[in-house]
This record gives sequence, structure tokens and C-alpha cells, in this order.
Amino acid sequence: MRKALGLTCLLVALIAATTFWEWRAGDGPIKFLTAENLRNLLTWVGLFGVLSLAQALIIVTGGIDLSVGSVVALVAVSAAALMDRGAGMHPAIAIPICLLMGAAIGLWHGLLITKVRLQPFVVTLCGLFFFRGIARLVTDDKSQGFGNSYPDLRWFGNGFVFDIIPAPLIVLIVLSVLMGAYLHFSPQGRHVFALGANEEAARFSGIRTDRLKIGAYVLATLLTSFGGLLLAFKTNSLSPSAFGGFYELYAIAGAVLGGCSLRGGSGNVLGILIGASLIVVLRNLVNILAIPSQLEYVVIGGAILVGVGVDELFSRRKATRTRTG
Repeated sequence: MRKALGLTCLLVALIAATTFWEWRAGDGPIKFLTAENLRNLLTWVGLFGVLSLAQALIIVTGGIDLSVGSVVALVAVSAAALMDRGAGMHPAIAIPICLLMGAAIGLWHGLLITKVRLQPFVVTLCGLFFFRGIARLVTDDKSQGFGNSYPDLRWFGNGFVFDIIPAPLIVLIVLSVLMGAYLHFSPQGRHVFALGANEEAARFSGIRTDRLKIGAYVLATLLTSFGGLLLAFKTNSLSPSAFGGFYELYAIAGAVLGGCSLRGGSGNVLGILIGASLIVVLRNLVNILAIPSQLEYVVIGGAILVGVGVDELFSRRKATRTRTG
């Protein structure tokens, strides 16, 4: 909770600094605080938050997933191609097929990591290239979309409740409650943390680590696929070569800034939500303050560096206190 409180203070300070900067510039109304901008911010918090939750589950196990953007692209363009703007497969069939495809990708990653003993970095890096190539192949490198079809489904990506609360944010809250219950209140969730903290010790204590790790990758990639569908409904213009590009960066950044240690074994859902919010606010800050768009990734990369550095500092202090205590 101490990390979550610190992240909340950082988020509030960032919002206050951006607002103050705009006010000092005196170029008109403060864009950051307009209802339109706040609704847009909350929408993207919901969308990127889903990806951060999925990434966090894998990071807690001590792994990492670099294929997020490519999986998002493959699932999104496949859904659009299958449904074909109302003339193709019914969504009740197409969407489960796409989600099962995502789960199969997670199973493939999990098996390579646990049975073939490949490093998660290598497996998912290969997936980054592999699934992007498949997305381009199955669509003949042509952009996909839903057009004006399926307005009810597209509402989950860009709709609002009472014209105020974005639908993706509500979806994120529901998923966060379920993920929090799984990680923090179920025996299997505690086993996930034990696995990430010390896999060998977890194995000797009777935890079936391989099965648990495979399950984590399946669940995380399934969640990533669901997030990809939400992003597809929001964007409605899907280039197989570009859609989802660098989304793994946002997912990792949200999880790391939210308190998930890249060593594994630590993290909490509340911190992840705040971390995802920080990433979205940083992206918005680049636009609001007229910072060159080329520096967006510099800002986010710097945020990840700071997050990892702070986590390393706290970890060393905790280890020092443990040894001297």
C-alpha cells in the first residue's frame, strides 16, 4: 500500500504540474481539464490497463511478454476479417475463436518456457515477429475495420455510461476486481507470487510450478487478446503492420511503474491501475504541452527507467534491513 500511495501522489503531482504549466502559458482554456480530454484519458486508461494487468501476471511469475503488440494486432485484424463488416461470421462465433487463438498462443509460450526451458524473453521476442508476420499474411497486408457495423460491440471500446464513464474503464474495473481476487485472495494466486519469488523453493514446497506458469501465460495472453478486441472496437481502423505497435512497452511500463518487480514475486492490482494511469497521463502530457511527438517514447522510456531504479533502490534497502535486523 505504501507504493500505491506514493504512485498516487506522483500521479496527482503530474496532473497538477501539467495544469499549472498550461495556466502559466496562458494560451486559452486549460485543455488538460476539459471534459473531452478527461473522458479520453479515462478511456485509454481502461484500454491500456487491461494490457498492463495481463503483463503484470506474467511479470509476477518472473517472466515477461514482448509479444503483446503483435498478439493484439493478430487478434484484432482476425476478428475484423472474420466478421467482415456484417457480411461474415457472427460475432458470437468469431470472438470466441479469436480469444481461443490468444489462449493457444499463451499455451505455446508456456510450453516452450517450461518444457523446452527457453527464456521468456527469447520466446516472446520471437512471438513479437512471428505473430506480426501472420497478421500481415492473413490480411494480405490490407487494413481491416468494422465500418459502421456492430455498434453494440464497438460501444465496449468507445462508449460511455451516463455519457461520463467510459465503457473500457468499467471493463477494467471488473477485470481488476477478478484479478485482485485471484492474486491476493486465492491459494493459487499466492502460489503465483511464491513462484516468482523463488521458483526452486516453490517447487520443493509442493507447488506444481510448470503447470502454474503455463496457466499464467494462458490467462495473461487471453486477457491480452480481450484487450486487443477492445482496442479494435475503439480504433476501427486496423493496419496489420502498425496496429498495436509498442503496446508491449505500455503494458510493461504500466506494470513496472505499478510496483511489479522484474525479478518477479511482487506486485498488486491497485498499483498496476495507477501505473497504467501514469502512462496514459504521460502520453497526454506530450500532446498537451506540445512536446515533439518523437519524444513520446523518450518520456515513457524514462518513466520505466525511473520505476525500475526506484524498485531496485527499495529492494536493496529492504535486503539491507533484513540482514542487519
